[in-house]
Amino acid sequence: MSAGLELLLAERDIARALARFARAMDERDWQGLDEVLSVDATADFGTGPVTGRAAIVSFVRSFLDACGPTQHLLGNLTVEVQGVQALSRCYVADMHVGEGEKAHLTFRTLGEYHDRWQLREGRWWIVNRTKLNHAHIGAIEVLGPGPAR
Repeated sequence: MSAGLELLLAERDIARALARFARAMDERDWQGLDEVLSVDATADFGTGPVTGRAAIVSFVRSFLDACGPTQHLLGNLTVEVQGVQALSRCYVADMHVGEGEKAHLTFRTLGEYHDRWQLREGRWWIVNRTKLNHAHIGAIEVLGPGPAR
């Protein structure tokens, strides 16, 4: 396979994995996150470091399990592949709708995901995710309380 084709396939695989991650959050498919995050992944969503796949999934769930419908839209993706390492950046605009007595409330963020990837056994895995939050709009109380710290 040519180097150019390998690069295109890597970029496509990473783009598809990003979409799977976003959909998994919106569908509350927590096992789906296991298919994108490496076991030893680290993350920072703007509240401090989180280490390990299980801890990252638990962190995300602490906000979304008590929330109504969500939609995480990704755009303006760039991917830089260097061998078995890659960096991606994409915008994220997410909408969160309240549930029950909070159903009339919404909360949105505008930000970016900066992800580091590794190719392991023929598959791209997020090994580090950083979310840069540029704006918060609406009522944050539609989200769950977050992790107990």
